[in-house]
Amino acid sequence: MVYIYDTTLRDGAQTRGVSFSLEDKLRITQALDDLGVHYIEGGWPGSNPKDLAYFETVKGLNLKNSKIVAFSSTKRKGIKIEEDANIAQLVKTKVPAVTVFGKSWDLHVTEALKISLEENLELIYQTIEYLKKYFDEVFFDAEHFFDGYKENPEYAVKTLKAAEEAGADCLILCDTNGGTLWYETEEIFDAVSKKVKAPLGIHAHNDSDMAVVNSLIAVKKGAIQIQGTINGLGERAGNANLCSIIPNLVIKMGYKSIPIENLKKLYSVSRLVSELLNRPHPANLPFVGDNAFAHKAGVHVSAVEKNPRTYEHINPELIGNRRRIMVSELSGRSNIVNKARELGIELDKNSPEVKKILEKIKYLEAQGYHFEGAEASFELLLKETLGMSKKYFELKGFRVFTEKRSEEEEAYAEATVKVEIPEEIAREKGIEDRFEHTAAEGRGPVEALDKALRKALEKFYPSIKEVKLTDYKVRILNEAAGTGASPRVLIESTDGKRKWGTVGVSPNVIEASWIALVDALKYKLMKDDEG
Repeated sequence: MVYIYDTTLRDGAQTRGVSFSLEDKLRITQALDDLGVHYIEGGWPGSNPKDLAYFETVKGLNLKNSKIVAFSSTKRKGIKIEEDANIAQLVKTKVPAVTVFGKSWDLHVTEALKISLEENLELIYQTIEYLKKYFDEVFFDAEHFFDGYKENPEYAVKTLKAAEEAGADCLILCDTNGGTLWYETEEIFDAVSKKVKAPLGIHAHNDSDMAVVNSLIAVKKGAIQIQGTINGLGERAGNANLCSIIPNLVIKMGYKSIPIENLKKLYSVSRLVSELLNRPHPANLPFVGDNAFAHKAGVHVSAVEKNPRTYEHINPELIGNRRRIMVSELSGRSNIVNKARELGIELDKNSPEVKKILEKIKYLEAQGYHFEGAEASFELLLKETLGMSKKYFELKGFRVFTEKRSEEEEAYAEATVKVEIPEEIAREKGIEDRFEHTAAEGRGPVEALDKALRKALEKFYPSIKEVKLTDYKVRILNEAAGTGASPRVLIESTDGKRKWGTVGVSPNVIEASWIALVDALKYKLMKDDEG
C-alpha cells in the first residue's frame, strides 16, 4: 500500500502569487477526500490565523477517506517543549496525525540553526517523543535529506535514527532543494533502507524536473508514502505533481493506493484547484491538462479514431479527462454521460439529448465557460436541456449605476431589478401580482445587484434568504483585449446545508456576475423542490 499525502494547502500555498482563502481550503479538502487521498496537510497552525481557523473549521466536515495533518518544525532550542508555542498549537488541533520537519543536513544545523549537531538530534527526538503522546501518527520530514546525505551521510542517517527511536511512524526523505537526480534517489534509498527499520516516504521538489520520477523510484525502493501537491504547486519550480504520480502509480505500476475507480475524479480536482486560485489551468499538464489527449486534424486524428492506443498512452476517461478531436463532434459525449450518471440521470451516449447538451457546452466553452468549480451551473444546464427543471422567474430588466460624489467619499452602487414569475407558480402560491420591481444599494455594483435580486424574489421564494455568497472571483479570459476583455465570474454559495459553485461569462462583468448570481439562486430553488 502506498499512501498519498497531499500538501497543496501548505507547501502548495507557498507558490508565488497563490493565496487560498479559508473557503478555498475547505473546498479543496472535500475534493481531495472525495478523490480518496489518505492524508491532507492543512497547514502550519503556529504560523498564521488562517491555518488556525482551518483546523477549527475542518472538524465540521464529514470526511470519509482522508486524515487531516498539522505541520510544524521541531521544538525551539533553549526552552522546554511544553513552553514551545508551535508545539502547543499542534496539540490543540486534535487532528489524527502531525508532521514535524527537522534539519538533516549538517550545513543547516550549524549555519541556519546555529546549534551543535548533537543538540539538533535532541530537538528531533524530544519533539517526536512528546507528540506521540497526543497523536495517532507522527511523521518526520527530514528536511534537505538528500543534500545532507551527499555531504555527510553518517549524520543524515543519525537524524533519521533519532526520529525512529522517538517513535516516528514514517521517515520522509526530503529533496528540499529539488536538485537530486533519479539515480541518486535510487542509491540513497537503497543505502538508507538498510540502516533504519521505520517505513520511508519521499517529499520531492521539482527544481531539476525530477520530482515525479524521484517519487516513483522511491516507491520502487520501498517508500510507502508520497508527499506532493495538486498540479505540482509549490515554491520555486514546485513540488512533486500528484496528478502525474497517482495515475502512474496506480494504472501503470499497479500499486495499491487510491482506488482506481476514484481516478476519474482527478481531472476535476486538478481544474478545481486552478479555478479557486483564479488562474488559467495549465493546458500542457500530463494526464489532467486539456492538451493531454488533444489531437488535431491529420494522421493522428485518423489513427486515433480507428484505435485510440495509436496515440494515447492511457484511456483519458480513467482519470476523468477526455479525448479532444478538434474536427469531430463525437468527443466529450462520455463525459456528459458520466457526469449525468453522477447526478442520478441515465443517458444514452448516442441519444439526441446528449448531442444537444454537448453542442451547448461546446458553444459555452467557446465563450469562455468552464464548469469545474461551477458544478451547479452544469447541473442546471443539463436538467434544463432535458426538461427536468422548471422556470422559476424571468428577468424583465435590471439597471446598475455607481456614484462617487467626492474624492473623500466612498463610491456606492445602486441596482434596480424587475422580475416575473410564471403564472402556474403564482397560482400555486396564491399570488396575484406576478411582477416585482425592487432596488437596493451596495458598496459595489455586484453587491447591489445581488441584494436587489434577492429582494425581488423573497416575496415568492422565502428560502432565498438562506443563501449566502461565500466567494466571488473574476478572471480575465483574453488579456490582450485590454479593457475590452471578457471576464469569467465564479461564485460560491451556501444555504448552510450545502455549497455550490456557479459561473457566468460576458464581455460585461456586471452581466457575467448576473448570470452566476441567477444560477446560484435557481440551483437553490431546484434543490429545495427535489427535497
